[in-house]
Amino acid sequence: MTLSWFQIVRLGVVQMALGAIVVLTTSTLNRLMVVEFALPAVLPGLLVALHYGIQLSRPRWGFTSDTGGNRTLWIIGGMAALALGGFTAAYAVTLFTASYWSGLLLSIFAYALIGIGVGASGTSLLALLATATAPHRRAAAATITWLMMIFGIAMTAGLAGSFLDPYTPARLLTVVATVVAIAMVLTLLAVAGIERRVTATREPDPTPFMEGLSEVWAERRTRDFTLFVFLSMNAYFMQELILEPFAGLVWGFTPGQSTSLSGAQNGGVFVGMLTVGIMATGLKIGSLRNWILGGCFGSALSLVAIAWGGLALPAVGLTTLVVALGFFNGMFAVSAIGSMMALAAEGRGRREGTRMGLWGAAQAIAAGFGGLLGAAAVDLLRGPLADAPAFAVVFSIEAALFIAAAAMALHIMENTRSTRAALVPGE
Repeated sequence: MTLSWFQIVRLGVVQMALGAIVVLTTSTLNRLMVVEFALPAVLPGLLVALHYGIQLSRPRWGFTSDTGGNRTLWIIGGMAALALGGFTAAYAVTLFTASYWSGLLLSIFAYALIGIGVGASGTSLLALLATATAPHRRAAAATITWLMMIFGIAMTAGLAGSFLDPYTPARLLTVVATVVAIAMVLTLLAVAGIERRVTATREPDPTPFMEGLSEVWAERRTRDFTLFVFLSMNAYFMQELILEPFAGLVWGFTPGQSTSLSGAQNGGVFVGMLTVGIMATGLKIGSLRNWILGGCFGSALSLVAIAWGGLALPAVGLTTLVVALGFFNGMFAVSAIGSMMALAAEGRGRREGTRMGLWGAAQAIAAGFGGLLGAAAVDLLRGPLADAPAFAVVFSIEAALFIAAAAMALHIMENTRSTRAALVPGE
């Protein structure tokens, strides 16, 4: 047996729970450190980079899944580590007012735990999807689970933002504790019994990890796509740590308003993903490469608009511009995910999880580096420049990276029937 549609949706619930916890640590806590506690933006940038750096272990989690590891155990254990890390990170933020070093040391521990949790749970989940989903359902399964994750991010950011005002440490801890508890319960219910019902029985693979990773890296398409993921994810994540501080410092948003802004952005991502799914899968309009190009160019234009908007404060409003950015980000992301799921099944057999882990590691490095680069650049530019021009320069650089990613996609991705098949099951 392979995964049914209902089982795929259940696994999507795990992605939704994962996103719900992560968004609090990468957006809300980041804003509190920079605006409420007047800490340099590079500090949360380094903490988030730490959690991404630890995700370099993703290929190992994927390889373990390929060679017969207990995926359910790693999914649940990873989520438990993530939940504990998320709550600890929130508690650490409240310590900064009393003791800077206590808050910093506990934050380092918390974000390291978050990285372990995301790597173990997320990669094991994707490995289960890649190996237990029927080939004609793989792309659709990736789209469904990713949309559910974006929904979890958007819903959590919106609801958490409404409950955080007026901000108090006790209110913050209550909101975060509620989110992580719900996420853990949903994960336990979602994965119960699924792995036992699918065809995951294989002979043990004695291949050493480094040898298996070398076999995958020797595949040219895998290498090229890894480089594309790294470049495009640098562009995708560069604004992650500076958008809410930008809203607070330049536009005067409150903590609740800026957290809700993150929810609005991810709502745009959700709509962008859904649009591509309907157009490419349902109506069979456009190739995968063209949807990626559209997402990259649209994201670049939205970032330029946000950059100039910070200088002129136009009547259209920041929320509208951020929703547009989210929409094109979603268009790009779901197209890349469709390609990733299709390519994971190509090449040497029994290495789907290893490929997903390799691309996940490339994404993690890029996300950490991109987020840190954006935060550090803002800190450096806010010295000689005012707040609005400093942020505008960084957003413009991010737009240029999206254009570079589009140029790379033109060369490494085929505009053929096979690329459309990544989003069109059975084609």
